[in-house]
Amino acid sequence: MAADSIAIVSASPRAARPGPRTRELPMIDVRNVHKSYRSGSRMVEALRGISCQIDRGRFAFIVGPSGSGKSSLLYLLGALDRPTSGEILVNGHDLAKMSESRQNLYRRDEIGFIFQSFNLISNLSALENVLVPFMPRGITAEQRRRAADLLAEVGLGDRLDHRPYQLSGGEQQRVAIARALVKQPVLILADEPTGELDSRTGDEIYAILRRMQESSGTTLVIVTHDRRFITPDDLVLEIQDGQLAGSDAAETVDYSAILSPR
Repeated sequence: MAADSIAIVSASPRAARPGPRTRELPMIDVRNVHKSYRSGSRMVEALRGISCQIDRGRFAFIVGPSGSGKSSLLYLLGALDRPTSGEILVNGHDLAKMSESRQNLYRRDEIGFIFQSFNLISNLSALENVLVPFMPRGITAEQRRRAADLLAEVGLGDRLDHRPYQLSGGEQQRVAIARALVKQPVLILADEPTGELDSRTGDEIYAILRRMQESSGTTLVIVTHDRRFITPDDLVLEIQDGQLAGSDAAETVDYSAILSPR
């Protein structure tokens, strides 16, 4: 693939290849997924036959206009919703067949979430907010140390005791990033992580995300409408009207003309 191109994954099934499969199984394998819901008296098809794969350790983007279905796909990957039909395999788990209790364990133990609105608890310190995933089972000294180390890595080593109202928007999102990473998840899902931040702070947040994703080796999937953060090495899933762009065949699309300078 050319250095100035980004792969767009097709919605069509991959052609079968002869011989034994030697590549590692993908972290995410979405197979002909549909998602419908009722809005008043009509049914809305949010996703219409999505099929795609994301390999382990990838930095991937889900892009598309508002209402295209990109957040619907992200919520399905996080087991925050169930597909109407189709299969979603994440790290070998079939999410659609999981019981509710198993989905809770999956979200608790294997997934890190980063949301646009940060979702910090106002009466907890930055350190305590990072430790929230461990609170139901009790916090160990090692977990506390790791949380403090992560806050230091995102530039908040001197803000451990600050409450969210004492932090800027960018600092709050850094706390949210540390909280997502503290469990050492196999997958991080981010929904418009810079949507409430100015451009300069957004650049800083993406620099942190890339650095920490590279060091941890986790798979990171981001929903965004802002293509300027995409680089030629990233995987891009472009959704239009509930389907992936290039539904007839896998293709390579040149984004060099529309990506803003870094």
